[in-house]
Amino acid sequence: MENGKAVVGLGNTLRRDDGIGILILESLSKSYRVKGLDYLDYGIASFDLAHRMRDYEEVLLIDGIDAGRPFAELSIFRLEDAAYTIGGASLSTHGFNVSMLFELYKRLRIKTRIYIAGIQVKDISYGEGLTDELRQRQGYLTKEVSRFIDATLFRKKQ
Repeated sequence: MENGKAVVGLGNTLRRDDGIGILILESLSKSYRVKGLDYLDYGIASFDLAHRMRDYEEVLLIDGIDAGRPFAELSIFRLEDAAYTIGGASLSTHGFNVSMLFELYKRLRIKTRIYIAGIQVKDISYGEGLTDELRQRQGYLTKEVSRFIDATLFRKKQ
């Protein structure tokens, strides 16, 4: 395991709001460059992601979720807390979901601390571009994620 940290964008940019994780990752990689932080685009995540996470001390996954929360709300939590809180139900809006990731995490005995920045989505129909409401909140959401990275991954005081 490296001592590094990574931010991973998940989502499908061809399914409207589901692309929010990728778009926030792209914004961060342009405006929030930090030494010791890798930016990884995993699109519609595969099982390879679980193995890749082993390379890091801490990982933040950014993804559009369907958790019945208010639209465009950001929730950040530890992977273990997600599995406990939601009882293993699928939060992700695509095939490789949080419950699958948690199972792999346990079975592979991954030591990496994994956080999830989940953004409640509304429209995951086929089509390009976020809904207007989510696009308007994208800057705010990116800023909030960068604050979390500072405060949690790099332990900087706000």
